[in-house]
Amino acid sequence: MSHITGVDSFLSLTPDRVLEAVEASGLACRASCHPLNSFENRVYAVTLEDGRQIVAKFYRPGRWTQEQILEEHRFLEDLVLAEVPVSPVLPFPDGTTLRAIEGIWYCLHARLPGRTPQEIDAAEAERLGMVVARIHLIGALREAPTRLRVEAEALVRAELRWLDGAGIVADAYAARFLDAGLAVAAVLDRRLHGVEMHRIHGDFHLGNLVSSEGAFSVLDFDDMVMGPAVQDLWLIAPGRDPYDRRLREAFLEGYEQFRAFDRTSLELIEPLRGLRMIRYAAWLARRWHDPLFQTTWPHFGTQDYWRDETEALEEVVRSVARLEEGGNGGVPVVEDPPLTNRELFWDWDDAQGTVPVDKEPASGNTSP
Repeated sequence: MSHITGVDSFLSLTPDRVLEAVEASGLACRASCHPLNSFENRVYAVTLEDGRQIVAKFYRPGRWTQEQILEEHRFLEDLVLAEVPVSPVLPFPDGTTLRAIEGIWYCLHARLPGRTPQEIDAAEAERLGMVVARIHLIGALREAPTRLRVEAEALVRAELRWLDGAGIVADAYAARFLDAGLAVAAVLDRRLHGVEMHRIHGDFHLGNLVSSEGAFSVLDFDDMVMGPAVQDLWLIAPGRDPYDRRLREAFLEGYEQFRAFDRTSLELIEPLRGLRMIRYAAWLARRWHDPLFQTTWPHFGTQDYWRDETEALEEVVRSVARLEEGGNGGVPVVEDPPLTNRELFWDWDDAQGTVPVDKEPASGNTSP
């Protein structure tokens, strides 16, 4: 079946077709299926005939290869065996974890109880540091050769070339956005040299956590990469203000109880922020054919959008320059108002923390 047909089938997924796919794997279902939060993929809560509730995840066609998805599953299996609190992939009756229907790969996950935290305090940041250290201990034990690697050429320059070649950036800001992006890439080239790379979550922010009775579990390893440990730190406390700096320190206190952390890598936070901004813009542009994106981000592509993105990216470059002049623990202290979750995470749902982790209806919890 062609790639286009697979994409069309993905965009037109319905609960009936989801139940059909799950039952085709050998699992009998009740007529109970509803969408959960996800922009990048399609994710549904399904009730099996025996009353168990599971999550069916349908991968957007063309994003990951079969082997890349299986490396995600392999990482989750390694973590489950080490008793790290994650949402495990459930095997189908034939023992496999990945199947396809109409050109769409899909898998099943355990459905975890709990709620998505809206914010955390220092004690919770310390506990999360312990969890992430355990994830990284296991992540360092095995390679993931087909997954993306955090580096400037593929994740920054290639995205900038695509945005520029496709004429995506508004003309008034195209040169400035490109120049700032190339400056971020140059910093990443320098700062990533010699830094340890291993399997990491890759998108470790509050929206990918579940809290239940004071304990955290980690969701959504869809963005798993080979990358530096600091990538799984800064998104939990992404601000440049003293409060987020204290949260990062608490996180590191927990992390270092289980695993050493190279604190010089904190200087990667600002260029990694810039990388995420560039990837965000390219992600939205590539997904604009999906009606869900057009509804959720109606401002994308406007002059105001590109002005704000360009100015934010230029601020990253200035922040890096300030750090290289005098340092400051990885992130400059500024007096600007703290950014909101919605401004920092394109996949953030403002309703998170006010509804159960079932997260209905569909809006997002994945990223590029």
